[in-house]
Amino acid sequence: MKILLGDFNAKVGRENNFKPTIGQKSLHQNNNDNGVRLVNFTTSENMVVKSTMFLHRKIHKYTWTSPDDKTHNQIDHVLKDRRLHSSVLDVRSFRGDDYDTYHYLVIVKVRENLAVGKQAEQRFDRRRFNLSKLNEPEVREEYQIEITNRFAALEASVHD
Repeated sequence: MKILLGDFNAKVGRENNFKPTIGQKSLHQNNNDNGVRLVNFTTSENMVVKSTMFLHRKIHKYTWTSPDDKTHNQIDHVLKDRRLHSSVLDVRSFRGDDYDTYHYLVIVKVRENLAVGKQAEQRFDRRRFNLSKLNEPEVREEYQIEITNRFAALEASVHD
C-alpha cells in the first residue's frame, strides 16, 4: 500500500479534466502552480488525491490558516495509489489551540484487508499435524523423548 502525506503547498481545484484524480470536493475552485505539479505527479504515479474527495464543512477542509486568521487554504494532502484507493475511508483536518503552527492536524481513516497467501496458509494448516496419533502409547513416548532431548540440547547451548 502506498500512501503519501504532506504539506505540498498545493491548492487543488475542482477542474473537470482532473476529476478522476482529484474528485470534486476541494476547498479551492482552481489549481495553483503547485496544484498542477501535484496533479501531474499523482497521475504519473497512478495515484489519487484523497484529501479532496470527501464532503466536509469548510472548517474541516482547511489545513492552513494565515497568521492574520483571514486566509484559509487546503494545502496539506493525502495521496493514495489508485488500485486500492477505496481503503481510505475519510480525510479531514482538526483545529486546535495546542499546536505551535499555522497548520491543522490532518487525520486519515484507513481500512486495510490483509490477504493471507497460500504459503502462510500451509504453514498454519492444522491438518499437517496428526494429533490423534499421540493417543498411541508408542508414538506418545517417542514424542516425549524427542521433546526432552531438544530442550536438553537447548539448555546445554545456553550454559556454554
